[in-house]
Amino acid sequence: MELAYIPSPSSGAIQLGPLPLRGYALCIIIGVFVAVWYGNKRWVARGGKAGTVADIAVWAVPFGLVGGRLYHVITDYQLYFSEGEDWVDAFKIWQGGLGIWGAIAFGAVGAWIGCRRRGIPLPAWADAVAPAIAFAQAIGRWGNWFNQELYGKPTDLPWALKISEGPNREAGLYHPTFLYESLWCIGVAVLVIWADRRFKLGHGRAFALYVAGYCAGRVWIEYMRVDQAHEIFGLRLNVWTSIIVFVLAVLYIVISARMRPGREEVVEPERGAARPAAGKAAEAESEVSFADLAEDAEATEGTAGAKDGKAAEKPDGEAVASTDTVSGEKDAPEAKAVEGERGAAADAGSTPKG
Repeated sequence: MELAYIPSPSSGAIQLGPLPLRGYALCIIIGVFVAVWYGNKRWVARGGKAGTVADIAVWAVPFGLVGGRLYHVITDYQLYFSEGEDWVDAFKIWQGGLGIWGAIAFGAVGAWIGCRRRGIPLPAWADAVAPAIAFAQAIGRWGNWFNQELYGKPTDLPWALKISEGPNREAGLYHPTFLYESLWCIGVAVLVIWADRRFKLGHGRAFALYVAGYCAGRVWIEYMRVDQAHEIFGLRLNVWTSIIVFVLAVLYIVISARMRPGREEVVEPERGAARPAAGKAAEAESEVSFADLAEDAEATEGTAGAKDGKAAEKPDGEAVASTDTVSGEKDAPEAKAVEGERGAAADAGSTPKG
């Protein structure tokens, strides 16, 4: 007798008049908005500017969606490219199928492009949005509930998920692994927030803690799932991925803490403040040079003005007189010599001949 269970939606879409709104897409959209909103609050608290998280998300979100879909299609290629399947379904993202590993990897590439365009260090931005991403995942997992997918093994627990008959699934009560992962992501977000406040995590360590925490939960949640998946040595591919990524994240935290302790003091420098030192020195030198030239010009103008002023103070007559006096003084010896020669000649002519 079924006393309690979690019902599943009869349809994966919500009808808004003539337009169907896919529940999976709705959860993804809400998750993105929550991540941008909360990530912006954390970024501003770290000293960044409001709106920067949204600007970078314009790059990160599309890259993340493409990467998540590629990872899903590549790792579950038999669903789209095996005999009897339609490869066009690989593009129907609203039907579900986003691999978190591809989404994070490609999303990081998009975020790197956005951060580089704004002159922002990617690790600092990732630390700010890390718990916001975890909250977004918690919301996005409810999209699997709309599609009745990614459930676990059969169970008779009161919180069992009721699955109806459909393609590639049998009716029954199963573990709601989507709910487990949603709650786990919320716990990871709370852990990152607490650790960041307690230890002042920086240089990407808050983001690495989020990755490690998520991977730890994904291992046991993935082990409960019953949907088809590729296995390596008896373990599902996503389990191996979780283990490897978990180890890498922990190593990053340890090595980063030793090499770059503390956190960034400036996460978003003012635009134009990061000019090269040589450029600033050249600019300062040019300013000094222009100042010197201006001072020299003023001094020259002042000297010329003083001379003109002194000349202007004397009347025209005095100026002419002084000129004539000087000329007269210079010409006086010559005039006396000429007059002496003329007198001597006159005396010679007037003497009687003997």
